[in-house]
Amino acid sequence: MGKIKDEFYRLVDKEVEGNIDPYADRGLSIAIVVFCVLIGLYFVFHQTGSTGFFTESFGTFKMFLFYGFLIYWIITSTLIIFGLRNPSRNLDTFGGLLYATIAIAWLFVVFPFDFAYFADVLPDSLRFIVQWISNTIARVLMVLLFIVHMFFTVYATLLRIAVYKARARRKA
Repeated sequence: MGKIKDEFYRLVDKEVEGNIDPYADRGLSIAIVVFCVLIGLYFVFHQTGSTGFFTESFGTFKMFLFYGFLIYWIITSTLIIFGLRNPSRNLDTFGGLLYATIAIAWLFVVFPFDFAYFADVLPDSLRFIVQWISNTIARVLMVLLFIVHMFFTVYATLLRIAVYKARARRKA
């Protein structure tokens, strides 16, 4: 437990002192934006192509939940790209992670997907990449994603609070 605590406070100090490599931070943010756009387009192709992946119950609210956390990641990563790390971290911590956690949970409960059609927008030669994902596997992956988001929601919130407290102590 001591090592985890030490690592946590090392990250707090690093954040407070601004010792985060801006190039690595921006590089990762660019990768996240590209990934989110590509994933978003993949699902837009499903939706506009009426492949059957999205069931008839996939309405406006579910679209808002589904695409919303991709848009959140794009926004927070774009802020980092433009050098606005603190607003990005705050937006992600106090909104984005919690939003994604709730969205994943809700989409798991209503599950408006049919993974039998998940590979349909890919060329035949690439379908093997995702064709193995069934509804059951997708549900397991969603549970794992929910658990990861819950952990990072709590962790990021505690980290941001510790960063704010450390900054306040340094100013005093």
